[in-house]
Amino acid sequence: MPATSSQLTEKPWFVYLIRTRTKTLYCGITNDLERRFEQHQVGKGAKYLRGKGPLSLVWSQQVVDKSAALKEEIRIKKLSKATKEKLIVS
Repeated sequence: MPATSSQLTEKPWFVYLIRTRTKTLYCGITNDLERRFEQHQVGKGAKYLRGKGPLSLVWSQQVVDKSAALKEEIRIKKLSKATKEKLIVS
């Protein structure tokens, strides 16, 4: 299916995983990966990540739109930690 003009001008969406100091993984979505990671690092992002730094962005994947990002985020959040770790190294 061809992209519409609005799809061509929109920023791409990303699904990402962040690792905390305690080795837990946080999954999120954004259309500006660099800005969002910076927000998480300074405590302006997800409450879950506050006080759990240093944080490292360990995986990201570009998707076609916000809907696809939300669906992929839900899918990833249902995975076991071991499966998420395999996703990171692949």
